Amino acid sequence: MPSFDEVLKEAGEFGRFQKRVFFLLCQTGITFSFLFASVVFLGQTPENYWCRIPGAAELSERCGWTLEEERNFTVLPLRLANKSSSRECERLDTAWDTSTSCANPLACYSNRSTGSLPLTACHDTWVYEEPHSSIVSEYNLVCSNAWMLDLTQAILNLGFLAGAFTLGYAADRYGRILIYLLSCLGVGICGIIVAFAPNFTVFLIFRFLQGVFSKGTWMTCYVIVTEIVGSDQRIIGIVIQMFFTLGIMILPGIAYWVPNWQGIQLAISLPNFLFLLYYWAVPESPRWLLTRKKGEKALKIMHDIAKHNGKYLSPHYSEITVSNEEVSNPSFLDLIRTPQMRRNTLILMYAWFTSALIYQGLVMRLGIVGGNLYLDFFISGAVELPAALLILVTIDRIGRCPPFAISNIVAGIACFITAFLPEDLPWFKTTVATLGRLSITIAFEIVYLVNTELYPTTLRNFGVSLCSSLCDLGGIIAPFLLFRLAAIWLELPLIIFSILAIVCGLLVLLLPETKGISLPETVEDAEQLSSHYGKCGKKRKHRDTSSYI
Repeated sequence: MPSFDEVLKEAGEFGRFQKRVFFLLCQTGITFSFLFASVVFLGQTPENYWCRIPGAAELSERCGWTLEEERNFTVLPLRLANKSSSRECERLDTAWDTSTSCANPLACYSNRSTGSLPLTACHDTWVYEEPHSSIVSEYNLVCSNAWMLDLTQAILNLGFLAGAFTLGYAADRYGRILIYLLSCLGVGICGIIVAFAPNFTVFLIFRFLQGVFSKGTWMTCYVIVTEIVGSDQRIIGIVIQMFFTLGIMILPGIAYWVPNWQGIQLAISLPNFLFLLYYWAVPESPRWLLTRKKGEKALKIMHDIAKHNGKYLSPHYSEITVSNEEVSNPSFLDLIRTPQMRRNTLILMYAWFTSALIYQGLVMRLGIVGGNLYLDFFISGAVELPAALLILVTIDRIGRCPPFAISNIVAGIACFITAFLPEDLPWFKTTVATLGRLSITIAFEIVYLVNTELYPTTLRNFGVSLCSSLCDLGGIIAPFLLFRLAAIWLELPLIIFSILAIVCGLLVLLLPETKGISLPETVEDAEQLSSHYGKCGKKRKHRDTSSYI
């Protein structure tokens, strides 16, 4: 019986059918990036807000004050008498009632000397000139509650982490497309609930769940695309990440035209319902069907692929080789049971963690100079486009390992040099830091492809999801590591980033080169990748490589 790759060559490795499925699933990258980076616009801190004195609303109504007049009576004394005061986070320690004068509500403090007005911390009585324009004003995430805004992003990353374990496991057990569609439905429903959350607790719960389901859509679509194309076309996985960058560039446009955070949240969540139409357009992965002993269904899908590609399967393709490997529910032990799988898993987990930590750390540190948030954010996304183009130009010529290792090492060197460049050369320092960001972006995008190619079909979705969960852990740690170490020495985080990146660059040299090799179907195939192709692209002459190239 022919193997799956033989049938795929006959049906077309990247014909009209695969191109259509690829384009449809690429849209997932756009919506995933919307959620990933949306906190920048959902959580904008209002430029002007102040703390209302108890009873001020009633007094303002009785006296006929405008909001500006009430603000002057409340904030102006703090400016004049308490110049060291944090005006947004404190208020005068008083209360206004019916006996308070409309003309001079602070008459009781007329005999106080300058700078001696009593103050108290503000608690949930802030007034925003643009009410409910962001989650900050909606849930009062300012002053002593400002850390809760960081919590919203940490909760989202925890959702990604949970989704990597649960939905990665489910996709290997129940099927790729089923989990993809359920995840799209979950993202849409949870996104609507987040937009109309009655309180901050409900907001956090469903933002976490939205992260869970969103990770399911992103990782599963990546695996589906990789499994239905030939070995020479697997680099199209890099193009999916270009759609992620495209989403980063589109997001500021949405935020600019939509006036409030609820509208932004709905705009980035509702498109996920459109992906439910893929039920009629995207089939189950035939590779996965074969691992589940469903050869007839897999063959039917292959006939459909051939038909759409304008080809015809030979009559002797009545069956496809079905894996003899016993399929069980995947677990972490499956990824570390054999020597090569264990080495690959540990290195990939470290690579995911390092890439995410350095990428997010450099983005937060470098930023974009200027006052226009929307334009700055667009430019920061455009900077990442050359990364995917460089990968596409090099990865099929020199392999996966060399650019993977070089990009990490260059990122580490760039971080180290940036840390010691003088401040009076800001343009040069920014240029070197940008080189570091470009390099770590390349590493970040290559790890997706390499991770997919090193695991057998029986464990691929679970393996990718589990290893990439370290990415989410890195995303959670990044802001704390950056800001805590920067408090000691501003450039100390760059030194840490440098060490992590260079170590990662050396470790990935131990991974097998996968350029031009068929995707492994079983654990045995995955183990043989190293012996048949050597480390980082060095062929071993005493082995026959014809069946792998």
